[in-house]
Amino acid sequence: MKYSIIHLTVLLLLVLGTNEMKAQDHNSDQHNYVVVSKNIKQLKPILMTAASLVEEDGENYGKFHVVFCGKTVSDMPDNADFKALLNQAEKQHVRVVACGLSLSKFSISPDQLPDTLEIVGNGILYGFQLKKKGFISLSI
Repeated sequence: MKYSIIHLTVLLLLVLGTNEMKAQDHNSDQHNYVVVSKNIKQLKPILMTAASLVEEDGENYGKFHVVFCGKTVSDMPDNADFKALLNQAEKQHVRVVACGLSLSKFSISPDQLPDTLEIVGNGILYGFQLKKKGFISLSI
């Protein structure tokens, strides 16, 4: 009798544990991407890539983030082409962010930037944090 209870308990734990693992695996099927770039001129090909990945990944497509760091933040204010690409990114559900450290270093005020551009404190750290969350990363 004692062994039957132990076997039944172990079997029950295995069955319940397996179901929980399957539920967790479902989330890992999402393909999330982050691109860290030092050149805002790369935004157009990045958006083309994001569109291709939406088609390729289908239901497995998750999130797409673009992080701009370095001197390229100086090219963001009063840039109509960049603003148009930010609007396109928003339509594609691509999150575009600028590095706050870079903005400070190159004396760019957040007020000079388009409203749709998000600012993070440290773009490199932000990229690493996304990578730790399982994002597929690329630096260009």
